[in-house]
Amino acid sequence: MELKLDTDKMIARIEDGIGWMIFNQPEKRNAMSLAMRQAVPVILEEFQRNDDVRVVVMTGAGDKAFVSGADISEFNEQRATPEQIAAYNAQGEKSQAAYANLKKPLIAMIRGFCVGGGLATALKADLRFSADDSQFGIPAGRLGLGYGYDAVRGIMDFVGPAYAAEILFTARMFKAPDAQRMGLINGYHPADKLEDFVRETAKAIAANAPLTVKLAKTAINEHRKNPADRDLVLCQQQLDACMGSADYIEGRTAFMEKRKPQFKGR
Repeated sequence: MELKLDTDKMIARIEDGIGWMIFNQPEKRNAMSLAMRQAVPVILEEFQRNDDVRVVVMTGAGDKAFVSGADISEFNEQRATPEQIAAYNAQGEKSQAAYANLKKPLIAMIRGFCVGGGLATALKADLRFSADDSQFGIPAGRLGLGYGYDAVRGIMDFVGPAYAAEILFTARMFKAPDAQRMGLINGYHPADKLEDFVRETAKAIAANAPLTVKLAKTAINEHRKNPADRDLVLCQQQLDACMGSADYIEGRTAFMEKRKPQFKGR
């Protein structure tokens, strides 16, 4: 099933329990236009509502780039006045909220360049897998751009302060093996094998108990917060729901009967 969107620069479809969100502007290395930003919350909110979606994969069209940041060619039209800038930033906040509110696993499948804002987008995923020829970096130091505390902390959450310093101070491009060593990605694969690997990983997640996966994602996300901000009550509530679910009974029963479980998410 393919979702109907107001732009052809984004593609969204559902197949085999997987929601696919594809950044579709390959002629501009999938630079994010305003219309694409507006479509992201629409897609992710539909995937969150739809019980047929167990896991979400986001990727860029073509093989040149995952996402290359904002579509600068639009700035004269879309960010020329204070009012336009405010509206543009507000749309960015809606997109951020949609990622934060997605309770299902999110995988980034990365081909080609994953740079700047593209890397920030990839880091919103729970799991990141790339092609062996992909490259990663944050060129802000070569452009005079500033990264505030929240942005820098977001990078450090994945790679720690030493690698964050190397990425930001040098503004270098890093190849896939370095990206994995740093913690930017979970792993890399030959370009012609990447999609098969991601599909198999997504299918494995989709076949697992949704309440168990949801609890794991919640606990991981809460751990990344400051201790005073962690919602441990929510974690306990989700644990209680998991242990009291029909899926828990189904999992035990299927194990004893030596068959694959059929989880319903309740």
